[in-house]
Amino acid sequence: MGTLNTLVAVCLGYVALLFVVAFWAEREAVRGRARWLRSPLVYTLSLSIYCTGWTFYGAVGFAARSGLEFLTIYIGPTLVMLGWWWGLRKLVRIGRTQRITSIADLVSSRYGKSPLLAVFVTLIAVAGTTPYIALQLQSVVLSFASFSDNVTQEAAQAAVNAGAVPGAVAFADHNATALWVAAGLALFTILFGTRNLGANERHHGVVMAIALEAVVKLFALLAVGAFVVWGLGGGVSATLERIDASPIGQWQSQDGRWAALIMLSAAAFLTLPRMFQVLVVENEDESHLRTAAWAFPTYLMLMSLFVVPIAVLGLDLMPQDANPDQFVLTIPLSQGREGLAMLSFIGGFSSATSMVIVASLALATMVSNHIVMPIWLRVAEGGAMISGDVRQVVLLSRRLSIGGVLGLGYLYFYLSGGGIALASIGLVSFAGVAQVLPALMGGVFWRGANRVGAIAGLSVGFIIWAYTLFLPSFGPDAVLSATIMENGLFGYSWLRPQALFGIAGLDPVVHSVLWSAAFNTGVFVLVSLLTFPQPLERLQGAQFVNVFQHTGNPQGWSGGIAQSEDLMVMAQRILGPREAQMLFQNAAAAQGLAGYLPDPTPEFLQLLEREMSGSVGAATAHAMVSQIMGRATVSVEDLLAVADETAQMMEHQSQLEAKSAELTRTARQLRAANDKLTQLSVQKDAFLSQISHELRTPMTSIRSFSEILRDGEGLEQEQLSKYANIIHQEAIRLTRLLDDLLDLSVLENGQVSLNVQSGSLQALIDHALASTGVEAKGLRIHTRGLELDLMLETDLDRLSQVFINLIANAHKYCDAPRPALTIRAAQRDNHLVLDFTDNGSGVPRDKQDLIFEKFARVSDQKAGGAGLGLAICREIMARLGGAITYLPGQGGASFRVTLPMRMRQAAE
Repeated sequence: MGTLNTLVAVCLGYVALLFVVAFWAEREAVRGRARWLRSPLVYTLSLSIYCTGWTFYGAVGFAARSGLEFLTIYIGPTLVMLGWWWGLRKLVRIGRTQRITSIADLVSSRYGKSPLLAVFVTLIAVAGTTPYIALQLQSVVLSFASFSDNVTQEAAQAAVNAGAVPGAVAFADHNATALWVAAGLALFTILFGTRNLGANERHHGVVMAIALEAVVKLFALLAVGAFVVWGLGGGVSATLERIDASPIGQWQSQDGRWAALIMLSAAAFLTLPRMFQVLVVENEDESHLRTAAWAFPTYLMLMSLFVVPIAVLGLDLMPQDANPDQFVLTIPLSQGREGLAMLSFIGGFSSATSMVIVASLALATMVSNHIVMPIWLRVAEGGAMISGDVRQVVLLSRRLSIGGVLGLGYLYFYLSGGGIALASIGLVSFAGVAQVLPALMGGVFWRGANRVGAIAGLSVGFIIWAYTLFLPSFGPDAVLSATIMENGLFGYSWLRPQALFGIAGLDPVVHSVLWSAAFNTGVFVLVSLLTFPQPLERLQGAQFVNVFQHTGNPQGWSGGIAQSEDLMVMAQRILGPREAQMLFQNAAAAQGLAGYLPDPTPEFLQLLEREMSGSVGAATAHAMVSQIMGRATVSVEDLLAVADETAQMMEHQSQLEAKSAELTRTARQLRAANDKLTQLSVQKDAFLSQISHELRTPMTSIRSFSEILRDGEGLEQEQLSKYANIIHQEAIRLTRLLDDLLDLSVLENGQVSLNVQSGSLQALIDHALASTGVEAKGLRIHTRGLELDLMLETDLDRLSQVFINLIANAHKYCDAPRPALTIRAAQRDNHLVLDFTDNGSGVPRDKQDLIFEKFARVSDQKAGGAGLGLAICREIMARLGGAITYLPGQGGASFRVTLPMRMRQAAE
């Protein structure tokens, strides 16, 4: 239980550290004192968000199942980075000149700023990212489960009764754990996003947090790898020999799967919302790509360096039914390296949380700006004209969207059962977001591409992906019935989800990628050739395709008072009445004008655009100003519908939100500390009460009868003997209590020295029965399995102490009219299993989890000791490498002693 509580505490502390680092980075960026935040190194490390729980945990599982095929998830991004001059440089330049803030923004802007296309890309991004969020939940759940496997059910229940956090002890229920994790990540993401995303174009806090997590997860994976190679594998040479002898080290390539997976990982690297955010939106300088082109592949190489050794050693050392996705964590645990396992967990936790934070923020921005806001503007009618309403609605919709996105991730995890390999879930997600690639690349390199073709291609590709891969990933009869899976849609065999058009035998991922990419690209090109783009599409197409010939500064506008009034109305709705009026008044005064309406000079328009960018994003602000100054006949609702940047609160509202959140956290921490102090105080009082009672009782008897002997004259010899015997018995009782306390202290501190001997189990049981004398006191003894005459090699004295305590407890607590104790012995997988079961009413349910605690007694009326016996037994069995547990539902009190030692049957 302590390990799990420590694990939860470390996770919370790590999350708090990320919060502090992000907040500090944002503050330093606002003050202009952190030029290094814009360095190529930070940018390169931010790209590590590609390495999620899939690459941290799942790459090892991928290697264990498919050999060197796991390299495809690294080769694709590496090829993209090596070709940065041809592709990435163009995307980054487009992002900067067009003020792009999301992949939906880029695609919709390229095709005439189409709201419909933006909605479609947003839905595809949400559907494609949902499995990936489920993957992160699964990786965290499995990690917790690996630790919880080391905690007994009794300890877990005892922790619950003691007031521990339920999520820290209920990990056996993966669905419940995933729900707790999703809720916690949703809460933290909301607080993290609203607190750390400042009112500026760049999100330095988020990027800095990702960079820190990049270092943590790389260090953790390298540490585990070094331990596996040099700590377990015997060095590099010995490890290489193991790899050569393993099937993992053999080259395996089948049915073009390598090519498909490389293409898929490269496409996902460009189209995943979180990758687009850090790759394009957060890029400060195009020259950073030059450094990232070699540094990021190097980072990927280091992340993959020990994947094969960990997989090979894991398959050799771990049980056959062990999950290879967890080898990075379970190998250190199996070797007793809890510190290394904790570091490994933090690395995987970093991989998962960084992905969830950025992905949910990016998706929430797209959902709120492209779906929620247009709907609200239509429903609200004139509500949008009220000053300041836009900011509040965007903020609320963004928070709700974060919760909705994570809720969808949990729903996918729940429906799919959480049993799919991490790599499989990741490939489902990759194939989904890759559907955006034809429209994206076609729009960047082909002027003839148009909106109708993009929508048609996306629609066909998305439907094929969903039918052939996404829906089947939930399992049979979950979404698609087994009949459809076997016989095809409407009974047509050529419409089987995993054998489309009668082509069977392909890998499901390859099959889905092949058909969805082919139809997506083909329909996109064909429809674009058969239709004609609108004027705005043609203009945007020229600017995108020929971006290096259109790299001048944003155009200047000029206009009259009418335009200034429209700008004033718009600015009040976005910035708030007071801030907008002050901005306009100061600008008018700077121009030498009275009132609140300055001339719309290029300088003022750039200032207004920069101020509005803090609330609705740079791209939206630029679009609004350009539309109004270009005398476009569009409504305000139409302008807001193309909003593509994260909508922000005003700076003072962000500070108030932060202070409120800090006060809430402080109050929560104080309450938790107070509760803990209260529990410690209660435990201290109970301990002092118990120990003082147990010490005072014999001491009082000794004192009283010694005074009688001292002061009593004329006492008869019989009375003297009686009183002296009482003193002697009480002294023995006091000595026994002190011995128990000392024994327990020595055992708990691990200072006990074991005296390992060989002996017969039958003789050990007979000795325990003779020592207690319970048979003469009316307790009937039945034995089963002792006829095997097993020979043990252990500390016989300590083990006998356990047996004596259990037999004495049966005599003391069994409330049957004819008390009986059955002792069953069995040998299971080189383990000795002994059950001590009486025929009484057993231990009450509410005390079953407390009986192994110090000073815990089932009945104060029957108890004659201090309640230390079972606590001592538990410590003894732990030192002997075994365990003692209570078995409920046996008809009476039943204790099981398990001794995982080698035993051999005595020679006949």
